[in-house]
Amino acid sequence: MTTGRISEFEGIYVAMYSAYDEAGNVDGERVKKLARYYAGTGIKGLYVGGSSGEGMLQTVEERKRVLEAVVEEVKGELKILVHVGANATRESVELSKHAEHCGADVISAVPSIYYRLSEKAVENHWQQMIDSTSLPFIIYNIPQTTGFHLSMPLFERMAKQDKVIGVKMSGESTFELQQFKDAGGDDFLVFNGPDEQFLGGRAMGADGGIGGTYGVMPELFCALDRYYAEGKLEEAKSLQFKINRIIKKLLGYPSLYGACKAILALRGVETGQPRLPLLPVGEAYRDSLAELNREIEAVTEIVIEPDLRSDEIVR
Repeated sequence: MTTGRISEFEGIYVAMYSAYDEAGNVDGERVKKLARYYAGTGIKGLYVGGSSGEGMLQTVEERKRVLEAVVEEVKGELKILVHVGANATRESVELSKHAEHCGADVISAVPSIYYRLSEKAVENHWQQMIDSTSLPFIIYNIPQTTGFHLSMPLFERMAKQDKVIGVKMSGESTFELQQFKDAGGDDFLVFNGPDEQFLGGRAMGADGGIGGTYGVMPELFCALDRYYAEGKLEEAKSLQFKINRIIKKLLGYPSLYGACKAILALRGVETGQPRLPLLPVGEAYRDSLAELNREIEAVTEIVIEPDLRSDEIVR
């Protein structure tokens, strides 16, 4: 049975990219243009300031400016989930309070990175954020980058809290995703993280997905989600395979986010280069990126619903 909480937040969320000017500074107008670009694609919302958004490479003030621009542009049109995780708990709390002040819908966070923290330390880190606002909280589990593996006992303690409404499961095990869903219950949200196994995640209980490569093919993930919901499993499998071929090519560039941002630039949505140490993808790759962009658009033409078409989305 679909509950109110599930129906309110389930669906497809683009893990939004950074948007900088030519000098590498956060550009509020470019942030707004990027948010507007996504508003007509059929997605449920945006996940702001996460891995794809380079939140960990930005100052607290820069992260605030990004969120303020997103809220100003698409609040009320899209759900706004904000990653507030930072190395220092006090900065995470500051970002949490700011998110609530701006009118974000949900806050979310990874554990503090670099230090190998105990479960007690991570639990306290998250709890400080949870207690600092009235907003719902989504755990962000991504052990590949944080080095912290969310255990079932810690998950169960966190999930008992009313304000902890879900987990973004970016670990690679769909079995573990299913275990989180089973332990959390029908009213607990689980978002699939690995874009390349979205269909597998949905089949194992995920209520939607939050992903970085969604940013260059949001319509494809919306269609994939729709195929699954409608029981069109052969169509869904075929589309996931097409998506995975695109993802494999994106991973062949100097940086994934550099390639995605370059593709957006080809569509007239300038977001600047990723921030070092993430490598830029320069002019030497322009022709191959243009070819990949055409591939994405060709697949999109096949699967997109007519009522989602617009001159801004499909060229």
